[in-house]
Amino acid sequence: MLKINKQDALNYHSQSPAGKIEVVPTKPVSTQLDLALAYSPGVAEPCKEIAANKDEVYKYTAKGNLVGVISNGTAVLGLGNIGPDASKPVMEGKGVLFKKFAGIDCFDIEIDATDPEEFIRIVKSLEPTFGGINLEDIKAPECFPIETALREQMNIPLMHDDQHGTAIISSAALLNALEVVGKKIDEIRVVVSGAGAAAISCLRLYLELGLKRENVVVFDKDGIIHPQRTDLAALQMQFATERPITTLAQAMEGADFFLGLSAANVLAPELLLKMAANPIVFALANPDPEIPYEVAMATHEDIIMATGRSDHPNQVNNVLGFPYIFRGALDVRATEINEAMKLAAVRALAELAKEPVPDMVNKAYGDNTLSFGRTYLIPKPLDPRLITAVSPAVAKAAMESGVARIQIEDWFAYEDELRARLGVNQKLMNRITQAARSNPKRVVFAEGDTYKILKAAQILHDEGIAQPILLGNRNKIARIAQENSLDLEGCQVIDILHEEAKREEFAQKLYEKRQRRGITLYEGRRLLRERNYFGSMMLETGEADAFITGLSKDYGKSIVPSLQVIGVAEDVQRVASMYIIQHKKGPYFFADTTVNIDPSAEEMVEIIGLTSRAVKFFDTEPRIGVISYSNFGSNPGELPDKARRATELAKQRYPELILDGEMQANTALNPELLREQYPFSPLADKGGANTLIFPNVISGNIAYKVLQEIGGAEVIGPVLMGMRKPVHILQLGASVREIVNMAAIAVVDAQHPDGKGL
Repeated sequence: MLKINKQDALNYHSQSPAGKIEVVPTKPVSTQLDLALAYSPGVAEPCKEIAANKDEVYKYTAKGNLVGVISNGTAVLGLGNIGPDASKPVMEGKGVLFKKFAGIDCFDIEIDATDPEEFIRIVKSLEPTFGGINLEDIKAPECFPIETALREQMNIPLMHDDQHGTAIISSAALLNALEVVGKKIDEIRVVVSGAGAAAISCLRLYLELGLKRENVVVFDKDGIIHPQRTDLAALQMQFATERPITTLAQAMEGADFFLGLSAANVLAPELLLKMAANPIVFALANPDPEIPYEVAMATHEDIIMATGRSDHPNQVNNVLGFPYIFRGALDVRATEINEAMKLAAVRALAELAKEPVPDMVNKAYGDNTLSFGRTYLIPKPLDPRLITAVSPAVAKAAMESGVARIQIEDWFAYEDELRARLGVNQKLMNRITQAARSNPKRVVFAEGDTYKILKAAQILHDEGIAQPILLGNRNKIARIAQENSLDLEGCQVIDILHEEAKREEFAQKLYEKRQRRGITLYEGRRLLRERNYFGSMMLETGEADAFITGLSKDYGKSIVPSLQVIGVAEDVQRVASMYIIQHKKGPYFFADTTVNIDPSAEEMVEIIGLTSRAVKFFDTEPRIGVISYSNFGSNPGELPDKARRATELAKQRYPELILDGEMQANTALNPELLREQYPFSPLADKGGANTLIFPNVISGNIAYKVLQEIGGAEVIGPVLMGMRKPVHILQLGASVREIVNMAAIAVVDAQHPDGKGL
């Protein structure tokens, strides 16, 4: 009879601790014991724990990461009251967005109930199931009392996204639009077309931001809202105006801001001309706005325009808000989503729009000119920084306003965990970047007149990671910067062809250094017209702290000048390169992947030494597997023999290392296989290898490129190891993100002139 240990049963059902992310999100169900732990009889143990303390439900179930998307289908998108069955595709789509953008699990529930009291009763009864509730597509005015009642009666975060999502995103856009035109929110005059859930919620949040109620005029399908109207809810009537206005044309006279959440084509072009200078128009009706975008832009040259459409600038899209708001609320187990949390999301979105736009966002939208201004008021939905900007802001606001049941103390770790939810492990690079910011160094870039380098330089300077020095044609750099809206203030630009005195000085030094290696003074002068030699000499003479090249030339041509000018470190016979593979399971290190084509066993030992030092530099204990197509002599051949010999020599030279080989890659990376088949290996009880030494460039290069393209991993490198000073060679055609990462590594490398760097 199978015996179940109580602690084993509890461990099986335990979720991640508060604020921590499971590396492996699923539980094994492959043996009789697994089944017994998952269900009967093991499941009884967590049930008893929860019965004794209801809060333990978050520890032993997935409730803390589960949101219910609930609707009755009475106000679906632009389709109206189409019923719960027809609303299901929208609710399922909402669930996809929760998972994609914030790693939140969802159930969609469509309720066949239009009576508010019945709907409230049904949703309230679901509280034991969910960590949060997202109400969706419920018509006004019923949505107002429904949300109010559920917020009062339930003890989990709840939000009607049609109301508050639009309010939060449009508030961020409005704050930034007002900043662009130099107006204050407490002074602007506002006209609103629409008095539904979204419009009223927008106005209520604008009031929190400082809007004056007396400066607001609201119209619905029956005309202006005035005190004599008897057909509206109290929340709508709070915006009734006593001003002597009856028509939209009268209201638009001198208005600063028009908000449309109504229907297509209700705003005639001539009405725009009645507005004040620099008018702000948010025409958010979907799929067709209150005035066509092209018409509005052609009518008033000073207009700032936003719509709900993705094919125009400044799309007010709720996906900028709800995934990240719920993420922050769930992570501190908030009892509600209050005004402080909404305002925190508003300000986080507004501030993120003012930061340099990542290159991956530029690529996604085919626009390198995205920067804060009239056509870029809020971030794009595919911006990966949203989760680390909005969710922590919401979580902090929940804690500060007293609705959080748990506290987050390490915010850097929390941001790492947020990225991990999306399958991106950034812990290592986050540590490197933070270290670089503590003491930014001068990094000279050989290809300083290319877009990618210039974009990376802007990011490095703005984020305080490095002090970029750009080698290139000044006019070309200025043109690229202007065409792509890049701000290069603070970045030094050197056009080496105009630096005759400096080139002559460097040529003399190069001649002195290499005169017995075949370089004449004439040759030195010629070589110093090349940026790789000039940049290397800047590093050699202390005019820069690190040198980066390789974006537009192959690796061999890029590295030779630095080897000639700078050379290898004193204790190094040859340089080598390493790639960092950032995977959800953690970082892995591959060497050599670019420099040593077919090293001997003795040369592999040198590579092992360099790599182990580099891995330690990245604050990781190296666990090294020497890779071949054989496991501990199982197959004969030249490569296994070389790998086996290298392992033996390395163990003698570096007895302190956790090291074994030769072995196949899957063996090295699979601790269970090691324990079962090769328990004698020192890697078996250490979780397997995290560092792989390949027998030649062919195998190492293929391995990292396959992982980069189809393996779900981010690749950083190649990291050049063994140089006397920090030199790093980019991959040909590296992305902006890869350039920024490499520069951060170079800065931290330069912070260790004592030889403890790479």
